[in-house]
Amino acid sequence: MKSNQRQSTGRQGENIAGEFLKNKGYTILERNWRTPYGEIDIVARKRESVVFVEVKTRASRSLGPPEISITARKARHMRDAAQYYIQQHPDMEADWQIDLITIQLKSRGDPMSIDHFENVLS
Repeated sequence: MKSNQRQSTGRQGENIAGEFLKNKGYTILERNWRTPYGEIDIVARKRESVVFVEVKTRASRSLGPPEISITARKARHMRDAAQYYIQQHPDMEADWQIDLITIQLKSRGDPMSIDHFENVLS
């Protein structure tokens, strides 16, 4: 897949994930927040918790489910980015967690699917 197409798919997935979270009562605080450890797709708040959300979107099923793209290295970057965000926002004294939202876009007659995995890294 070309880079522009991949970025477009990623943006589409992040938009879908943002709406999904809003419908579940989350408040979106940031989108695509950059850190030295990588980008945080979505920073949200639900009640007293800050939730860092990684969004993985696939346009076809040929590469397998989106969640298999979370490697140990990616998990470490996600944790480091979340900790960096908290350090940059000392006024945010809150519990925090890292969630994963996977989106399989509609393809070849298969419906779109969204899965929300909460607190994936501890």
